[in-house]
Amino acid sequence: MACTNCSTGAKDGTPRGCKNNGTCGTDSCNKLTVFDWLGNMNLPNGETPFDCVEIRFKNGRKEFYRNTEKITLSIGDVVATEASPGHDVGIITLTGELVKVQMKKKGVDHKSPEIPKIYRKASQKDIDIWSDARDKEEPMKVKAREIAIRLQLEMKISDIEFQGDGSKATFYYTANDRVDFRQLIKEYAQEFKTRIEMKQVGFRQEASRLGGIGSCGRELCCSTWLTDFRSVNTSAARYQQLSLNPQKLAGQCGKLKCCLNYELDTYLDALKDFPDFETKLHTEKGDAICQKQDIFKGLMWFAYTDNFANWHVLNIEQVKEIIVQNKQKIRVSSLEDFAIEIVVEQEANFNNAMGQESLTRFDQPKKSKNKNRNKNKNKGQNPNPNANQNQGEKPASNPNQGQNKNQKPQNKRPVIIKKNEDKK
Repeated sequence: MACTNCSTGAKDGTPRGCKNNGTCGTDSCNKLTVFDWLGNMNLPNGETPFDCVEIRFKNGRKEFYRNTEKITLSIGDVVATEASPGHDVGIITLTGELVKVQMKKKGVDHKSPEIPKIYRKASQKDIDIWSDARDKEEPMKVKAREIAIRLQLEMKISDIEFQGDGSKATFYYTANDRVDFRQLIKEYAQEFKTRIEMKQVGFRQEASRLGGIGSCGRELCCSTWLTDFRSVNTSAARYQQLSLNPQKLAGQCGKLKCCLNYELDTYLDALKDFPDFETKLHTEKGDAICQKQDIFKGLMWFAYTDNFANWHVLNIEQVKEIIVQNKQKIRVSSLEDFAIEIVVEQEANFNNAMGQESLTRFDQPKKSKNKNRNKNKNKGQNPNPNANQNQGEKPASNPNQGQNKNQKPQNKRPVIIKKNEDKK
């Protein structure tokens, strides 16, 4: 999704115009965008607009600033904000009363005097300095990774963000343990000639900053709309009866996928009607243990303890009925009396009339259709290879005679093709 200011290029398809590759400030292709559903409504008479705004910086980082100068601001304006030291440049993503809702959601007190303020709308000079600093980030990241590898530090430089005035660079890194980067900061300051700030982020925050495509084919939830990272346990996969395969359950961050929590409440509500999975049924034929559950169809599979190969399908109502009888110390005759026969639908088989499903149909070389080319190639070749022999001499017997046609002859004389010479 893009806006008219970011019309895609003809060659590579990347957005042009704002030159931000899809993260412009017009809120149509922005990351973590909040829709201003109060934008068309006017304030009552005598009410002053809320003096705080939400400003986005690189890769979805958002902060709240106070408009102390009463500047007329709207979504998409580029402003210069307070920073330490100097100033930073960001894009306004939300104004009005919805900012108060967002601040309450993120636990920020809108009456706090520590909220930084907005200086002014960014001038053309501020935007030029900001864009030049952004262009330095990618080659600087490559050089920073080389220095970290040379110092043998167990860390990964994931991203670099320059301040709007270009006076400071923030290095975002991930590491499993604490890292002593005092020597690293010295070499960075000597190499890049700027103020360095190191900030450690988690693996989920790294994925949200960088973005990407998930296994579902869509953009990562953490980089588009998800703002809070709740803990994900393997029990969520067990409740949903998923295979405990770490390669399938892990996302690009290396942790369990956040989407495992999306349908967990629905599964937990459905499991309330099911008997306990560890329930054991007592019958005259023997005890039976649950092997499998189908939450959507309300079915449970049981097998006798002495014969785990044969499973019997029961409804949850039938299982509850047997449990009630077992509590009264009554054993049912067998599970076969309560088992359900599941009719398996026969799959439709399609006949291959044209032979197009063969994977080896293109392996055999095609025969040449031009017969005249083969005639010209054989022109001038002696049709009788034994013509040069004497008349009384018998032709030599073929040593390969009697072999299969598919076998190649071992002692085959080369065929010499002579060109036709002009007769003098």
